[in-house]
Formats: sequence, C-alpha cells, structure tokens
Amino acid sequence: MKTPQFPTSRRDLLIGSAAAAGLSMAPAFVRAQGSRRALKLSIGRIPWAAGNSPMSQYMINNKLMEKRAAEFGYDLTIDWREYPTALPMVEAMVGNNLDIGMWGNTPITRGISSGLPISLLCVGEGHLRFLITTRKGSPIRNLQDLKGKTVGVSLGGDPQSALFQMLMFELGVQDIKDTGIKFVNMPTHAQAASVPTGVDATCTIYPAYLAAQASGTVAIANSFGFTEEHYDGPAGKGAGHMLASVKKSPFFPDGYYLHRSFWIGRNGLIDQHPQAVVAFLMAQQEAVAALTAMDAGAVSQLVKDYWKLDAAQGAKVVKDDVLFARGWSWPTENDARAVLETSKFMAGNKVIDKPLQWSQIKEAFSRSAPLVRQAYDRLGAKPSAAEFTRTDVADLRGRPVWEMDKWTERS
Repeated sequence: MKTPQFPTSRRDLLIGSAAAAGLSMAPAFVRAQGSRRALKLSIGRIPWAAGNSPMSQYMINNKLMEKRAAEFGYDLTIDWREYPTALPMVEAMVGNNLDIGMWGNTPITRGISSGLPISLLCVGEGHLRFLITTRKGSPIRNLQDLKGKTVGVSLGGDPQSALFQMLMFELGVQDIKDTGIKFVNMPTHAQAASVPTGVDATCTIYPAYLAAQASGTVAIANSFGFTEEHYDGPAGKGAGHMLASVKKSPFFPDGYYLHRSFWIGRNGLIDQHPQAVVAFLMAQQEAVAALTAMDAGAVSQLVKDYWKLDAAQGAKVVKDDVLFARGWSWPTENDARAVLETSKFMAGNKVIDKPLQWSQIKEAFSRSAPLVRQAYDRLGAKPSAAEFTRTDVADLRGRPVWEMDKWTERS
C-alpha cells in the first residue's frame, strides 16, 4: 500500500474539517453482551518501522489488550491495520476510521497545529537510526558531497526532519534551501533504501537499510551523529567516527534529532471508553517488559516477514530502540519536548505557520495523563521515580507525564 500523495492544502483541509467536527462519528462500536460490553477498536501500526513492530506483534500474538480489556468488563475485538508510514493513518483518523495509531513527531506536530482532536498516549518507539544512503561506488562520501544533488526522502515524515537536522548542523546552514539539494518523495522506507534511479542519495530507516545492503546500498552517516562505512571526509574514513557538529545539537546525546514516535488516541475514544485506553497502555507496557527480557535477535524474528532480517541484523534494530533500552514506555518531559522542538524546525522551514506552544503539547497529554498513571499504578513491576530522571544514559528522559505540572516551562 502506497502513501496517498495528497497536496498539503488538502490534507490540512481534511484535518481542519475533522477538528471542527470533533471527530464525533466514533469508529468504535459497542453493544451489550451479557455482563460484558462488546467493543470493536481499530488500531494502526507500522510493522516495517522499529520498536513498535515487535511490540505490537507480541500484543497481537498473545492477545494482551483483549485480556486487559476483559478486566474492565469489555469483550474486545481489535482490527489491527498495517500502514507503510504514518501519513495514511492520519488520513484514516481524519476520516473517522481509526481509533489508535502510531505516529512520529512530524505528523503529530502537524495534527496538533491543525487542531486535530487527538491525544498522545505513550511512546511507541524512539531513538530510531536514520541513515543517509547511496549506491556502492558512489562518489558521494560525506554530507558536503550532497550539495546540489537530488536526495530521496519520505516528505512530511520523520525521515525528512532527521535529514534536515543533519544537513543544517553538518553543513552549517540556517535555511535548507542554501544546500542546493533537490528533495524527492519516497513513498516507502524500502523504496528509499533501494536508492532508486533518479536520486543520488536517500535518507531511510535502519531496518530498511539493513535489508537493502545485499543489493548494493551503502550508508554515509546516521542521525546519532556517527559515520557509516561509505564515509570519507573530515571526520575520518569508514564507520564509527563521531561528527563534531552533533555536539552542537540541543538533542545530544540522542543525536541530531530527538526521535520519538507516540501512540495516538482519538479524543472521542478516550472520552467514551477511558478504561479501554488504560487496557491498551497496560498491554503495551506488558509487551515492552516481556521483549526487553528476551534476546534481541529473538525479538526481531517476531517480525522477520516485515524487516526481512536475520536474528543478528534484527538485533541491531532492537538494541537501538529506546523502548528496549528503558524497558518501559511511559512518556517523559523530554519525550514531549521532541514534539516541541520538531515544531520549531517545521515552522522554520515553512511546513507549519508557527511553532507549537509548550501549553499545546501539555494539552495533548491532558486527557491521557491520568490514564497513563492508572496503567502505571495497576502494573506491579515498574520503574522507580529515579529511573525517569537518569542522565547517565544515551536517551533524554525527565519527569513522567503525570507530573507535567512540574515540567520546566519552555518556549
């Protein structure tokens, strides 16, 4: 399935219309059935992406959400839907045809900016490795070599945001137009990883890149701020050298880009069936905890049909993900900050009219924060308060969402 290529104006019109209507026509269906209420929910996932893929697959295989929903008196049926990127999920939710979805910073920012009635639930995946790739033998060996070239990327998604941050810091430009690069849309991650004819290089995600290596795709650098095997430039030659400019990023040590994807809930669902949302949050955390305790290679093989990776390669993707580094998915202050900073970047590049306010992001958590706390409290094993604010780790954290009244005010 390819991402619908609607003009931005049409997509914004759809979002604005849905916001005005409040997404009142709920896709969830409920009827009485004995002592339980029958409930049908639609949930979208991106199984070709990173941590959300094995996590949601584990939920599906073990019917975790159905079991948790039964504790709240629901007889739950789930329509799990697979999407190549977040954009068609946005279209589905705008069309009142999706209850819960997994989106990255970029579509979340656009949705909040446009007034789409959605709430952020919990972290769906994070710290995803985005790579600048090209073909074996290409004379493009570093980011400076990209000036004036044609680069393929998923426009409107997190790969674009990550790529632009890398270019702006490494090339020292304030306006991306100053790079002279022509950007071409790549509808899927796999297409980007193939570096198709017509582009000189691309930006893609780690699972897709690893699967494409056998066909001759090579990488130059990644969004964590390190070189890859095809690199040859000021930082040295080959993989593993830190690019000096990454230390200038406000997201260091996360990298050039503070990547977080969130599970998103339709406000109508949250208002009508809050305990079903608690069931989802509990089931998701249950899956994260179980997979964190497993061998990373074995985790990756739950989704080998999507990632097309063996256990050794798949383990690399699993070990990168913030979900499994932490062992929990509760949103923190710096996870929320990822959306704020993305909005500044998008406004600077005229993707949205103006950056989001910190109050808007906190508002996007206002419905869900009490439910996240309920899920956290109902689960036995959980991180301590000190775990949320650790600074001796590779990911940025902070106070949990139910303590957002103590979050630092930001502009």
